[in-house]
Amino acid sequence: MGKPYVRLDKDNAAVLLVDHQTGLLSLVRDIDPDKFKNNVLALAAAAKYFNLPTILTTSFEQGPNGPLVPELNELFPDAPYIARPGQINAWDNEDFVKAVKATGKKQLIIAGVVTEVCVAFPTLSALAEDFDVFVITDASGTFNHLTRDSAWDRMSQAGAQLMTWFGAACELHRDWRNDIEGLGALFGNHIPDYRNLINSYTQNTAQK
Repeated sequence: MGKPYVRLDKDNAAVLLVDHQTGLLSLVRDIDPDKFKNNVLALAAAAKYFNLPTILTTSFEQGPNGPLVPELNELFPDAPYIARPGQINAWDNEDFVKAVKATGKKQLIIAGVVTEVCVAFPTLSALAEDFDVFVITDASGTFNHLTRDSAWDRMSQAGAQLMTWFGAACELHRDWRNDIEGLGALFGNHIPDYRNLINSYTQNTAQK
């Protein structure tokens, strides 16, 4: 028997972007690099659109992992930024956990690099502390499909919900009547086919 449907609530969710670092991005091979970068930025744009508390964290920046992807710094200049000196599991860093708990949110939307480590470890740790965790699969990346699928299985069996950025955005929005143009623009900026759909809608609406 499945668990009850726990849906994302924009008033109770925070976004954790874990180790989207320039060095680590070079390891992502389970998804096309350009598509992956687009998905990460789409998730970040959704976090901004829904005004969700967002926490950025990196691991061992001075080493081969490299700095945070600069676009995320630009999108969230005032967000908590936890540069972990060495902890592999972000949840082992006291400042990171404090920042998460300071949001007051019980739903955590997590994405990162690499999936089986930087995403899975804090996901499992947060689940153990009774958070609801939603892993954004297409904004998380790793070496290959084998390691990705193993991580997905481990997290889902522990109680995490696996979603895409598009699915998460739709669930947060709930009803198109809340804002057609705003959500449509978000989708159009990151999904070329959706841009065509929105352009067609806009033109048809303007002609009426």
